[in-house]
Amino acid sequence: MRDHESALQKAVLAALKADAAVAALVGARVFDQAPQGTACPYLTLGRCESRPVAAEGGGVEQRLTLTGVSRFAGAEEAKAMAAAVRACLHETVLQADGVRTATLRANFADVFRAGDGRRTYAVVRLRALTEEVGEGR
Repeated sequence: MRDHESALQKAVLAALKADAAVAALVGARVFDQAPQGTACPYLTLGRCESRPVAAEGGGVEQRLTLTGVSRFAGAEEAKAMAAAVRACLHETVLQADGVRTATLRANFADVFRAGDGRRTYAVVRLRALTEEVGEGR
């Protein structure tokens, strides 16, 4: 069985980095984990939950969290990041390392201020069902 979690992460990062609307907001600052001192705004991957699907053909159901970090005064930039992520990924077919998304949906978004009031976060949760493709399936 292939590594569905790493394949989905790789495909999501590539799609976000290649998307013009996302790049207009965050440039190339899309990370698995943001380096110390990264300038805002930026996007990071967060929690990934997965479980095998016991249907014919198998597959893996995954829930992946993306977080946008903004220092813009107000929620406008964070809301724009959430919208750009949703537009880029919702119902898109992604493929990497012999794994593709059978379904991919942005099913939750939340924009909120940090307790210190200096940052605003945009959290987008994705639900994906991934399946193996190609040789060695």
